Amino acid sequence: MSLQAILHERIGSAQALLQRAEQLSKRHPNSVEGSAKLCAKLRAELRFLRRVEVGELIVKESHLHSTNLTHLTAIVESAESLEDVVAVLHVFSYQDVADTKQTLVVDVVANGGHTWVKAVGRKAEALHNIWQGQGQYGDKSIIRQADDFLQASRQQPVQYCSPHVVFAFYNGVSSPMADRLRSMGVSVRGDIVAVNALVRDEGSDEEEEEEDQQQQEEEEEEGAQELEPHDGSTTEEEESQLGLTRVDRGTVVASLSFPVQVKVDACHRVNLDITTLITYVSSLSHGRCHFTFREHVLTEQAAQERRDKVLPCLEDFMQGKELFTCRSAVSDFQLILDTLGGPGEKERSRQLLARLHVVDDQASERTLALTPSAKVNRRSLMIFGTGDSLRAVTMTANSRFVRAAANQGVRYSVFVHQPRALTEGKEWRATPI
Repeated sequence: MSLQAILHERIGSAQALLQRAEQLSKRHPNSVEGSAKLCAKLRAELRFLRRVEVGELIVKESHLHSTNLTHLTAIVESAESLEDVVAVLHVFSYQDVADTKQTLVVDVVANGGHTWVKAVGRKAEALHNIWQGQGQYGDKSIIRQADDFLQASRQQPVQYCSPHVVFAFYNGVSSPMADRLRSMGVSVRGDIVAVNALVRDEGSDEEEEEEDQQQQEEEEEEGAQELEPHDGSTTEEEESQLGLTRVDRGTVVASLSFPVQVKVDACHRVNLDITTLITYVSSLSHGRCHFTFREHVLTEQAAQERRDKVLPCLEDFMQGKELFTCRSAVSDFQLILDTLGGPGEKERSRQLLARLHVVDDQASERTLALTPSAKVNRRSLMIFGTGDSLRAVTMTANSRFVRAAANQGVRYSVFVHQPRALTEGKEWRATPI
């Protein structure tokens, strides 16, 4: 195939992939964090290819094969194959064994955060030879990368469980490498191929370095994914000269495809905060939402409830779980209820509190280390901190506190829902719709 034909094919592939990437957020109920970054990388690929097309850049054919398009294709295909994708190209921070802060890019975060996917586009030959110490200087083996993923995942629990790590190979992986990954606790997806070991000739020349890859972005943000290098595949003649391991891509031992069925040990403890207690008993949540109130915020919540009922969502999440709340939450909830609640709301509150285990405030150590602010007040610290000590998922409409705590490095296991206020006492002056 001529250089121009290869270029035309790569441009078409990049355009089609960009359209698929732009559809990712529409495929999932919530927006996919990082989808804009993924699209930006694809547009950068297109700009590079088009500059080559018009003659602004002169490149060798190997440069067209060593662009980042293969890796980006693997990311998009992984995201399309999984359920409840919440992020792509997400940067996580963690401490390594030397207690040094490191960053790691997870290509796809799926199953509500319970699954981390690394999409691998390099060929099985290159991956295997790097693992055997026969790659270029600075190449990091997939096994070492898997160890980094496992370390990071243990430090980023979701509902008190470490995310499940999956390595998806889009150009195959050798059988010994797949076995090693699975023994570490990493799931493998893709074609698993056989290998034939060749004895290395001690007098053989060192492998020549490949051409440097054409950079498509002027600077990379911290922790950003490195560009995928050339696939590193060689001919049989080159392999015999270099003494490399021959990976027989024609012999597929197994083929493991998405979707990944991940068994998640769901947390069966739930901690209700004040906003959830109010939302659960509100007249708005119980069919009394066909009003225009004098207060704009109540009118907005009523309209929101008509579009999207909140109570079924709360009940579904609470079903079959142990329900807790702390004394600070109950005390402040009762004060608000006595001031604003109507008869129906007060009766529902009595029924709800009878279902809950009311526990003493017991904020976790990491919660007490947070710096107080307008969004991080003592009441929230007690409520979320108690849920953290109980190892329970805190139900809340207080997303401001959740974000503020995350900005200080403390991420809570939460179930965030839409808020509803107590409105029964204000219906008399509202306008029925």
